[in-house]
Amino acid sequence: MKITVIGASGQIGSRVVRLLTDAGHDVVAASLSTGANVLTGEGLVDALSGAQVLVDVVNSPSFEDSAVLDFFTASSRNLVAAAKETGVGHYVALSIVGTDGLPDSGYMRAKVAQEEIITGSGLPYTIVRATQFQEFAEAITDTLVVGDEVRVPDARIQLISVDDVAAQVAEVAQGSPVNGIVNIGGPEKLSFADMARAVLARRGDDKPVVIDPQATYFGTAVDADSLVTGDDGILTETRFADFIAAH
Repeated sequence: MKITVIGASGQIGSRVVRLLTDAGHDVVAASLSTGANVLTGEGLVDALSGAQVLVDVVNSPSFEDSAVLDFFTASSRNLVAAAKETGVGHYVALSIVGTDGLPDSGYMRAKVAQEEIITGSGLPYTIVRATQFQEFAEAITDTLVVGDEVRVPDARIQLISVDDVAAQVAEVAQGSPVNGIVNIGGPEKLSFADMARAVLARRGDDKPVVIDPQATYFGTAVDADSLVTGDDGILTETRFADFIAAH
């Protein structure tokens, strides 16, 4: 099967390309560096020519509210147009668990816009929503440092490894479109406090972790269910403690 991965130079895309290639598929690794420009549409038809499946794992270079919305709106519209022109039979897109429940986040609003363009396109599709990456736990924790404390929201997070995300995306790409959403997450639903303590312990940092009802996740209020999978979630295997130990 011929599969085109758009965003192939990124940490998820590069892994998906390798997994699909190892599985014996004819994989086109497309990105801006190969001439596939999702913002202008240039090179997309060439990249998708003859492909049965499109895997969309592109990400915005800017997380500023208006810029990220513009990026995902333009990229998904251009990819849909190219997919229709070339007869793609399955559009697979990577998104975020809970994205439609956090409208105060500009990034989440942009992902909702992306999803709506894909689901309204008439193309067969599968949207894979993943929880937050284990590889981002340190960066998330750093955003919660206030003075000499780490002030965390009273909420849960379900960290998943990028390897596990890539494996799930690759598996979906090799299957039939579900014309719906597949939610994936790590094996454990941790409190933000436990995540922060694990990160600090790894660093040998003795900052106290304080649960603060006013603390947010990148400016957005979250609760116990905002960022975790529901009963339909597919749980992966890599535990956060094992990730911490290995890194």
